[in-house]
Amino acid sequence: MIESHSPVTGESLGLVPEMDAEEVAVAIARARGAARSWSQLSIEERCQQLRRARDAMLESADDLVDLICAETGKTRVEAWTSELLVTAELIEYYLKHAGRILAARRVGSGTLKTKRAWKRYSPLGVIGVISPWNYPFSLTMTPVVTALFAGNAVVLKPSEVTPLVGCAASRTFEATDHPDIVQVVTGGASTGQALVSGDVDKISFTGSVSTGRLVAMAAAQNLTPVLLELGGKDPMIICEDADLDRAANAAVWGAFTNAGQTCISVERVYAVESICDQFVARVTERAREVIPGKHMGSMTFAPQLDVVRRHLDDALSKGARVLLGGHQAEGLSGMFFEPTVVVDVDHTMAIMTEETFGPILCIMKVPDDTAALDAANDSRYGLSASVFTRSAERRDRIVRDIAAGSICVNDCLANYAIPSLPFGGVKMSGTGRSHGPEGLYEFSATKSVSEDITGLRADPLWFPPRRAFEAASKRFLQSRYHSSLRQRLRGLILGSTRHRQHG
Repeated sequence: MIESHSPVTGESLGLVPEMDAEEVAVAIARARGAARSWSQLSIEERCQQLRRARDAMLESADDLVDLICAETGKTRVEAWTSELLVTAELIEYYLKHAGRILAARRVGSGTLKTKRAWKRYSPLGVIGVISPWNYPFSLTMTPVVTALFAGNAVVLKPSEVTPLVGCAASRTFEATDHPDIVQVVTGGASTGQALVSGDVDKISFTGSVSTGRLVAMAAAQNLTPVLLELGGKDPMIICEDADLDRAANAAVWGAFTNAGQTCISVERVYAVESICDQFVARVTERAREVIPGKHMGSMTFAPQLDVVRRHLDDALSKGARVLLGGHQAEGLSGMFFEPTVVVDVDHTMAIMTEETFGPILCIMKVPDDTAALDAANDSRYGLSASVFTRSAERRDRIVRDIAAGSICVNDCLANYAIPSLPFGGVKMSGTGRSHGPEGLYEFSATKSVSEDITGLRADPLWFPPRRAFEAASKRFLQSRYHSSLRQRLRGLILGSTRHRQHG
C-alpha cells in the first residue's frame, strides 16, 4: 500500500494500493472495452457526457479544493484557480470547439482533378496518462479530458505523492453513462512501467526530464508514441525600456506561486545592466511582502526541498548572494521555504542551469538585450519564457529568436491558462503539445482519404500504359511547374502542336 501524507502536518491522509502488472493489464482491458462504445459516439454526444462530468466536478468543488490543499500544501486560492478554474476553462473550450476541430474536412487534390480528397480524425484507442504531483488535478485532467473528447478511453496513473487527488479527479467521470472510460491504477515506478509497457496506444507523461527519458525508452520497445511535458528552467528578460513595476510584480508571482513548484516558474531573470539595480530593489521589496503559509503554500515533496537546498548551497559557494530568504520558514511546521531572491549568479551554478522547482528567484545582470537572449538560450530546456519591453521591435526579435515553446510578453505563466493556445516545449522540455486543436490531434489518428469521381473503368496511368502518356507527362511538368514563364509557354505550345499532329 501507498500512504499519502500532508506535507504541512505530516498526518496520514489515506492509503491506495500498489498495483502490479497484472492489475494494470486488467485496467487496460477494461478501458479497451469502454473505448469501443465511447468511440462510436458522435462528438456532440461525447460533449454532452463530458459536460455532465464537469458539472460533477463543480458540484464537488469544495471537497476537491480541501483535498488538493491537504495533499499538496498549496493555498486555497491556488487550488481554486490553477487547478479547478484552468480545468473548467479547458473543458469549456473543447465543448465549444471540439466538433469543428475534429470534423472531417475537404482538402485540395492538386493536379488530380479526378479525385476528391479529405482528412478525418479517429480515436487512437486507449491512452495511458501518468500525471505529476505539483498540480495533481489540472495536470491530470488536461490529458484525460482531451483524450476523452477525441474519443479515447484512458488509464490514469496519478503520482504516488498525491494519489488521492488523482483518484478524486477520475471519479468525476462516474457522472457519465460510460464510467469505465477512465480507469485508475495507483502505485509507484513499477506500476508506471507496467502501464508504459502495456497494450496502450499512446502515453502522456508529465514530469521530470530524467523520468521522461525512461518513459520514452520503455515505450519505444513497442513503438508506442509518447506525449512528454517535461521540466523547464524558464527565463525572463527585462529590457532597458521595461515597465519595471509590472516586471517586478510578475517576477515575484512567477517565481513564488505554488512555492515555485511549477514547470513554467520564473527561475532565472536576465536584467539589462542599465536598469538591473532598480529592478532588483523592486523585486526584493515585493518579495518581502509574500508570507509563507498565507500567500505562499508549502513545498509538497521532501526530495525537492533537498534540491532547493543543494542548489542554493552550490550558488553561495561560488559567489552568489542571498538578498532575501534562503531558509525554511520559522514558526511553521512542514516544508514551508522562504521566498528567496539571489543575485551575483552565473551559469557555472546549478541554480542557473538545472531545474530548481522551488521558491528561488535568481537575477543576473547582463550588458544588453543580445546578451540576455544568448543567456536565456544557453539551456537544455525550452518550455516557456517571458520578456518585458515597450518596444515592438524588441518584442518581435526576442519572440522570434528565443528557444521556448511558449512566450509571454509583459506577462508570465499566462499561456497555460489560455486553452486555445498549444502548450509544450522544445529541446529537453518535451515533445508534442496539449491544449488547442493540437491537443486533440495528439490523441487522434489522422486518416487521409481520396475518392475517384470520374466513374471511368481505368485511369490513364494504370496498366497497360498508354504510349502518349510519357510525352504528355513531360509537357505537363514543363508547363505547370517551371519557374520560367518562357519554358512554361514552350511546354504549352509543344503540347498544343503535338496534340494537333496526333489529331
